[in-house]
Amino acid sequence: MSGEVLMNAGEGGVVHVTLRHAGRLNAMSRPMWRQLRAVFEDVQRRTDARCVVIAGEGGAFCAGGDISEYPGFRFDSAALRDFHENDVWGGLNAMLACDVPIVASISGACMGAGVEIASCCDVRVAGAAARFGAPIAKLGFPMAPREAQLVAAAVGETAARQMLLEAATFTAADMLARGFLSRVVPDEDVPAEALASARRIAALAPGAARMNKQVLRALKTPPALDGKAPAAIEMIVNGPHDPYAYADSAEHREGITAFLAKRTPVF
Repeated sequence: MSGEVLMNAGEGGVVHVTLRHAGRLNAMSRPMWRQLRAVFEDVQRRTDARCVVIAGEGGAFCAGGDISEYPGFRFDSAALRDFHENDVWGGLNAMLACDVPIVASISGACMGAGVEIASCCDVRVAGAAARFGAPIAKLGFPMAPREAQLVAAAVGETAARQMLLEAATFTAADMLARGFLSRVVPDEDVPAEALASARRIAALAPGAARMNKQVLRALKTPPALDGKAPAAIEMIVNGPHDPYAYADSAEHREGITAFLAKRTPVF
């Protein structure tokens, strides 16, 4: 079982999206990233969709990527690039391009891929016991460029540096104070509070909501320096220094191998 991303239409134009990967705290597999893209492309096309609530199943939002898959593709730079640029970014970009407002209902672990998915949402409601981070330094690899840009913009540069360089994790109270979360509620109240937020949005003018998202998205897109030059992130991703060249490095292999063997990596 490689997990799945489910979509169900609720009442009043509220669409429910659920991350489900039993036994893995809803860690994102490659099929799940592709399903995430398909789901949000579908939401974008739906004229009856007024708001989305995205949540994880079983007490966790998303604990990161499904590391059990990684030895099958991460040690080859072309396969690694395909994973991040097509699977992962395909799913995240579909969320970012979606004009329908998105509410994140966050319980428990929100790590790595979970932080990336939450960063694509408009309103983030979390339980008091939720935890946030991207401790991939323990696995011997960096965050992919587009994903790092997304997370840094959402959580703030200081928190992003701590997540990526210290493998720091943060409480819900920390992330509320840093402006990442819209509100923090008792853990048992998260689903109801997220749904209430979605219903408030869905009760308002849907056309105005979509136009607001389009404007806000445009404001966050940096213009080209002269109208022709590629954005800085494109220079990083597609420039002369391949950001995925670390695929076959010793520390990359050691980090993932140690995690799967349940031992401390030696870098």
